[in-house]
Amino acid sequence: MPRHIFRLVLLLVAFAAMGYAAIVFLTVDSFFQYGHYRGDSVAEVASDKPKYQGTAYCQSCHEARFVAWSDGVHNRPDDGKIVRCETCHGAAGGRDDKAGLTHVSTGSVHPDNLKLTVPADTRALCTLCHEKMAARPAQQPQIVVAEHAGEQQCAVCHDPHSPLLNLVAAAPAAQQGSAAAGEAKAADCIGCHGDAGVSVDLPGPTLAGQKAAYLVESFMAYKTGARSEDMMNAAAEGASDEDAADLAAYYASLTCESTLSTEKQAVSSGRAAAAACIACHGADGVSTNPAWPNLVGFAKEHLVAALSAYRSGARTDVVMGGAAKNLSDADIESAADYYAGASCK
Repeated sequence: MPRHIFRLVLLLVAFAAMGYAAIVFLTVDSFFQYGHYRGDSVAEVASDKPKYQGTAYCQSCHEARFVAWSDGVHNRPDDGKIVRCETCHGAAGGRDDKAGLTHVSTGSVHPDNLKLTVPADTRALCTLCHEKMAARPAQQPQIVVAEHAGEQQCAVCHDPHSPLLNLVAAAPAAQQGSAAAGEAKAADCIGCHGDAGVSVDLPGPTLAGQKAAYLVESFMAYKTGARSEDMMNAAAEGASDEDAADLAAYYASLTCESTLSTEKQAVSSGRAAAAACIACHGADGVSTNPAWPNLVGFAKEHLVAALSAYRSGARTDVVMGGAAKNLSDADIESAADYYAGASCK
């Protein structure tokens, strides 16, 4: 055999022997247990302090938020919906090795020496899961961002820890009224609100088809002085709770079909400004939730005054206060123009 071939074979045998020795003496026994990496590393990672501490870690300091989250739609394991605290606020624990090249059990931890993020732009955060997309599963609640609430932050209407909009329970727990009794009592209301609750060129808004809970709440606000208007103050002063319930039942039993059709909505110049209102009050001015009023038959002047009062704090409501606080005078005028186009057919 030529000398150079012999040397090459000898070199290959030496490399093979070194490789075998490395496998036998330098590789841990668990290296090939779960594939081409060390099996024991799984247990080591599991024994490390987790980077994500879990929701139970947050409970001791944030009980109210934990309860809201526990009962909310973000905690539905059976439906595959689990959005935990650290999904939005960031990890509550870190590691000393910032590069993540080695496993270390030490590092900063909230609240001792780590401050978690409180998201300011909820629109950017919530739409990661809820912006309408063709490929997204239909059972996932989705919105068209531009039409849902304009530039308004999601947290104005949604509790971020329990985001399902369900303010029905927050509506006044009014006693059940009698529509028949309310019809007789409504005789004094016709001058401002029209026959059968439809106002045309009258001082008061249309009340036909209005939500009973809203009517009772408004009537009692005038009675207690929380809201003030000369005619309504006088009407509410001597009225009882039963009167308010009866009148609300009567007007809620009447029918009002909005004239703000899809075609009129599309060409309305105020549609963009009213985008933040549509989620609660409907694109045609008819709300689908008993806790929120219809805007059908409200004059522009009334709507401008109401929005301005919410913006200034003269009228208080958690949702409306947040929705109106950043509106300009032009926004208020445009939104009022849009809904002033809704009347009863």
